[in-house]
Amino acid sequence: MDRICMLILGFVLFLTVAEAQVKSNANTVLRKKIVFIAGPDSHGKGEHEHNGGCTLLSKALNDSLPGVEAIVVRNGWPKDESVLDNAAAIVFYLDGGGTDHLELVHAAKMDELVARGAGIVNLHFSLEVDARAGGESFMKWIGGYFETSWSVNPVWEASFARFPDHPVARGLKPFSIRDEWYYHMRFAPGMKGVTPILQALPPESTLNKPDGTHSNNPAVREAVIARKEMQTLAWAFERPDGGRGFGFTGGHMHKNWQNDNFRKLVLNAIAWAAKIDIPAGGIPSATPTDNELNALTKRVN
Repeated sequence: MDRICMLILGFVLFLTVAEAQVKSNANTVLRKKIVFIAGPDSHGKGEHEHNGGCTLLSKALNDSLPGVEAIVVRNGWPKDESVLDNAAAIVFYLDGGGTDHLELVHAAKMDELVARGAGIVNLHFSLEVDARAGGESFMKWIGGYFETSWSVNPVWEASFARFPDHPVARGLKPFSIRDEWYYHMRFAPGMKGVTPILQALPPESTLNKPDGTHSNNPAVREAVIARKEMQTLAWAFERPDGGRGFGFTGGHMHKNWQNDNFRKLVLNAIAWAAKIDIPAGGIPSATPTDNELNALTKRVN
């Protein structure tokens, strides 16, 4: 009799452990990994705070979305690329520029990640890439990019009164904010797959500098001054294979993460790129205090 009781007890214990293991495995499978790749901080204090910005955004996602595991890789491409395995989305917040852009240096891996369905998000300067070396890749990954001698990067206050019926825009209210808003971006032909999320008409004063690689050019003057074309400052991109991309030209000024709409937009976009359902009110997050923001800025002597 004692032996039978022991067998029954052992069987019940086995079932309990097995059930717990199944639940644990299910939770692991259901959790979506979002990897932030933060480039080294640059510019002055409070500008291009890549590490601080990624820390703030990743924490907000982890706090608000129980099914998400957001992690930050600091100061460049991960030394151990296995951190990118099974990533639902990868967020780049770093200095871009020429042919040595981090995403171009690792273009083969980028293509592999995109082929697996990973969402790609590019914030601010990470949108700038050498057109000949990387323009085609960026078109394929996120639908557009900053092209020198075509796009411009003035600091100005943009006002956003209307938003499209798109998950990335959920919960947004009209707002205005000063930033280094790039515009006249180079997009996929016919804007195929591209949905503008933020649009504004820049004032003519943003084109009062001489022509240069980043300051002014005949094409942008024709578009903004002559034709009064609304400029797309943030966009969602749906790839033909079902993957997603997002480009956001703001993000120069660290203090702007204190703006609830500005922050919500980017959180929504990152989650959307990872194919996470966005609630009707958007991704909630606590407004960071001045002290919290300052703690996430670079140290200067």
